[in-house]
Amino acid sequence: MKIAGILQALLWRDIKLAMRRQSDVVATLFFFVVAVSLFPLGIGSAPSLMHAIGPGVIWVAALLSSMLSLNRLFSSDYADGTLEQLLLVPMPLTLILAIKIFAHWIVAGLPLVILAPILGLQFDMGAKDIGILVLSLILGTPLLSLIGAIGAALILGMRGGGVLLAILVLPLYIPVLIFGAGAVTASVNGISPEGALSLIAAMLTLGVVFAPFAAAVALRISLE
Repeated sequence: MKIAGILQALLWRDIKLAMRRQSDVVATLFFFVVAVSLFPLGIGSAPSLMHAIGPGVIWVAALLSSMLSLNRLFSSDYADGTLEQLLLVPMPLTLILAIKIFAHWIVAGLPLVILAPILGLQFDMGAKDIGILVLSLILGTPLLSLIGAIGAALILGMRGGGVLLAILVLPLYIPVLIFGAGAVTASVNGISPEGALSLIAAMLTLGVVFAPFAAAVALRISLE
């Protein structure tokens, strides 16, 4: 029970700290909305074209938006010494990092999921397709946070780490993008999206199991 209380306190702490930096949260959401909204303005509003590009546009924008806050996942705790203190807490570092990644998803990933149905209407998506879009984002955005945490741990303390972080995580994001957008595209084309969704769910399961451990190893290496 004591460990559960510590983890709950850490979760609320990270969420409250993120809420104090409201400009960062707003910037992420603003980028997501603007990036998705500019495509219909730039290429026209033909329904067939909107159906074709909608899933990919929304997923690419969600992927890039989630990357905006990755560099701050550990940097603030590293700067004020909190990270070193967390290493001394008598519990596995993987659990601590899992909570921090979950807090990052709540702040940076969940709002994208909430906004996605509204943005999907711009691409003339039906209720069923929007439902698949939301489901794919619910499965995919936590995986983006899990993968991104590994990269954020590796570049911790480096100058110009944002560019290096993008180079590290973008290749690993590509399968998530392919299957996430592919599930929605399949639904739009009248094909069952279950295969793509199952693959994302499988990747998420592997990410939940292994990503906090990998991030913990990378974090220890960065702090040495």
